[in-house]
Order: sequence, then C-alpha cells, then structure tokens
Amino acid sequence: MTTPRDLLIAAMDMAPDRPVEQGDLSLALAGAEVIDLFGAEAVVLDGDRLVPGHRPALADRLLDEAAASLVTEAPYESVGDWLWRRGRGLSAVYRDALESEGQLTREGRHGMSFRAGRMVVADTPARREAADRWTSDEPVLAALAEAAGIRDGQSGDSPGVPDDAVETVLAAVHDAVMELEAVRQRRAIEDAAFDNIWRGE
Repeated sequence: MTTPRDLLIAAMDMAPDRPVEQGDLSLALAGAEVIDLFGAEAVVLDGDRLVPGHRPALADRLLDEAAASLVTEAPYESVGDWLWRRGRGLSAVYRDALESEGQLTREGRHGMSFRAGRMVVADTPARREAADRWTSDEPVLAALAEAAGIRDGQSGDSPGVPDDAVETVLAAVHDAVMELEAVRQRRAIEDAAFDNIWRGE
C-alpha cells in the first residue's frame, strides 16, 4: 500500500467519528503522493520546486498518475502549487479507487443489505497494514494525519521524518490546510453578512 491509501484508510477506519474536511484530506493526500514519489525517485526537491526524476514503473495506478502529472519544464512547480492543483477532489478519487478494488464496502442498515449505509473499510490486508502503521505512530503518516485533522498533534513539527525534503512537503501541507481554513472562515463571514442584509439587520 501507499501513504495516500494508508492515510485515507486511517481517516475512515481509525478515526471514523472525527469530522475531517474533505479539502484538508485532499491536500494531505497530494502531499502523501509527493512523499511516496520521493521514495520512488520519481521526483526530487530543488528549493521548493518539484523536479521530475526518471519515470519508474509504479505498481499503484494513482501514484503512477501523480508521477505522470508532474510539471516537466523549468521552472517546474512549487510544492504548494502541486498541493492545490493535484489535491482538488483527490479524496473522492482515492475513495472511488479503494471502493472499486473492494477495499471499501457499504455498511448495511438494520441487517438489510439493500439499504446501504455509510462506506466503511473492508477487513483486508491493506486495512491491517494501515492500522499497523497508524498504531506505530509512523512519523510521516502521523504528521499528515495531524495536518488533515484526523488526529491531534502539533502540525508543522514532525520529529523523525526521513529528510528535509519530506519535512518541506509536510510544512507545505500544513500551510495549505491553514490557508483553506482561512478561506472557509472568510466565506462564512461573508455569507453571514449577506444573510443579515436580506433580513434587514
């Protein structure tokens, strides 16, 4: 399994009752893809720019798609720009992929399978691998989970991560999530002001 898949499983299975903003999760998934692409030597970091390396044969379809979508011409793309571009709707993409692979299933309601309930993680080796990584507090997965709001912690401070490049990506994910939250708050204020105008307040 890959880090993005483990992260989505963690969000759905290890913290199912914790509300997670899909936008936050999508940004974290995009960051997880970059970190796995570092490991595959498909991309390297030059400052804050993602410079494609060689194109290895990646067994994971979504990770291969991520590698194929890297900007291949200078000045390349910053980590932050990648998170916003690649992250758009990415949580739904991964959820659909896991469902099509039988990693997710719909929970029956009151014993009636034809009344499908919420989506849950199936009992598979992938689920157990993700659970092992989660319970061991693996630093990269833990930092991404904290940034996405899946677990509590001090995002942006990630002791034990493999190297500076990974740390840069984790910090960028944290910053992007904070920026997205600021946008949400601003929109909420604007919507409230608009409602007040209509009510004559």
